[in-house]
Amino acid sequence: MKSIVLFLLLSLVAPPAKKKLTIWMIGDSTMSVKRPEAYPETGWGMALGAFFRDNVQIENRALNGRSTLSFIREGRWQPVMDGLHKGDYVLIQFGHNDEKIDKKGVGVMLPEYKANLARFVTEARSRKAIPVLLTSIARRHFENGVLLNTHKGYPDAMRAVADSLKVPLIDMEKKTMALLTALGDERSIPLFLHVAPGHEHYPNGKKDDTHLSPEGARAVAALAVEGMKENKLPLTKYLR
Repeated sequence: MKSIVLFLLLSLVAPPAKKKLTIWMIGDSTMSVKRPEAYPETGWGMALGAFFRDNVQIENRALNGRSTLSFIREGRWQPVMDGLHKGDYVLIQFGHNDEKIDKKGVGVMLPEYKANLARFVTEARSRKAIPVLLTSIARRHFENGVLLNTHKGYPDAMRAVADSLKVPLIDMEKKTMALLTALGDERSIPLFLHVAPGHEHYPNGKKDDTHLSPEGARAVAALAVEGMKENKLPLTKYLR
């Protein structure tokens, strides 16, 4: 009887299980979780969890085709806000679709893009979460052996928001451009969704220089982790 009472007393004073650190991810198709039938297309957010220990939870809410505007209008930001806790991180990477200004309800001009980014930052901070801005990854677009920048002024706009609001910035555009340039036109192909005809999900084959292969997703996730270390983000103590 005494041992039972002692056990009950100890259970009452035992510390609660430590809450996992949560990394929320909001963005577009280059980051998002893919449906099985889209394989081998892989968002780099799918590869990020492998870099962290088990006490980190990844909540990847990025979606194909989304911009800052459509992510908010479709009500996809509010559930993230509702789930945020003090100390959580929010990785914010939009731009690929924001720049499609001829696409109604998706594309936005630079001032609205900056305002939407600022909203994500200030509202995440209101929940005592830690926002991190990430510029868009580069498209594989070589001309005469030279990798071209295709993102217009959107990465610069994000850099300006990061500077004005004192937000950690991981410059994924610069990092991925450096990687693709170092590999060159041909050797960078395996990082992207290039599939030969006859694949079960792509019977006619696919040549997509925006979306990533599993190899590309791992490489880009590694660059994001590199950026976290460069910014000296406290979450790096959870890395494997």
